[in-house]
Amino acid sequence: MSVQQTTTTTAPSAPGKLGDALEPAAIQQYLGALDTWLRVRRSELDELDQAAIGAGRGGELAGDMSLALALWKAISDRYQLVFATWDGGRVLQQERERISALVWGRLDGATELPGGLAVSLPEAGRLCDALTGQLRSRLALVPGADESAARIRELRAQLERIRDQVGLEPANSRDAAIATLAELLSRLEVITAKAERGGDVGGLLGPMEAEATTFERDLIVGNARRRDARSKVISARELRADLEAREAALQKLAATCVATVDPAPRYAVPDVDALGPVPVTPDEIEPYLQRLDRVSQALEVAQHAYAAALEQHAQLVGLLDGYVAKARAAGLDTHPDLAESERAARALLERRPCPMAIAEQLVSTYRAWLTKETP
Repeated sequence: MSVQQTTTTTAPSAPGKLGDALEPAAIQQYLGALDTWLRVRRSELDELDQAAIGAGRGGELAGDMSLALALWKAISDRYQLVFATWDGGRVLQQERERISALVWGRLDGATELPGGLAVSLPEAGRLCDALTGQLRSRLALVPGADESAARIRELRAQLERIRDQVGLEPANSRDAAIATLAELLSRLEVITAKAERGGDVGGLLGPMEAEATTFERDLIVGNARRRDARSKVISARELRADLEAREAALQKLAATCVATVDPAPRYAVPDVDALGPVPVTPDEIEPYLQRLDRVSQALEVAQHAYAAALEQHAQLVGLLDGYVAKARAAGLDTHPDLAESERAARALLERRPCPMAIAEQLVSTYRAWLTKETP
């Protein structure tokens, strides 16, 4: 396979942050740069794919190539949504906030990453850059006359991106990330010095490029996972607060039902406190959300049962009222049998708890008397 020269590019920096109403000029500039990046990157990935197949390395590079193409597709799809929302610049604050959400929100369902996570549009761009750079290096398709110098420049740029990602690491893992970055920077300086002396550094660059790309990918995915966990923690806290309010209300509903009708449902009201505090780690928050969901379902089942029993009692009272109104309209409400039947039915319906089976029989008895006496 003949080594060809290819054009590369870097994903543009996105303006603002999540929740901002982005400035129209910044949106327009970003869309233009992203459009250029998408076209150049697609052409580059197609060339790399052809080169891999031509070199008989299609299977070896299939994983990274598939992920790079999937990232490109996810970014392209999100670009179309942003471009449609931009509508040629006809954007008010609501549209500008929506564009911010499209740019900085998660690409849910678009690109599957380790752990089933979704990244934002800028993070997807950086991942695609890193993967494409690694593919170029492994296929020796780096642009420029001096391949080693170009690869060193790209590694230096990649380590600067990694430096930014390290700054996002939490305190408990930041020191380890800083140490890994320092080790990579030190190795790069050694490689650079050897290259400047005219030494062959090809064998040193390949492993370092692979390690740097893996490290960058792990940092981006880790940051996405923590952001996803933070979002889930907020959701869990909101759901727990809602469940606590529902639990208190259901306890009152259950007490009212047990005091009003006999027999009453006997569903236990779930104790939200038994779930313990909301965890804050990615590995624990998902099972906790599942437990919250099960408690929510149990509360809903119990609520429907107690509410249905009270509604049955209310309907029975309403049914008797309807029959009495019909009797009054016919001038039969003072009839001794009807009057005595109404008194007995109402007395039982007002008893606490009300024996429902007998109350139903007494209401039916009133109806039977009404039917008998109605001309």
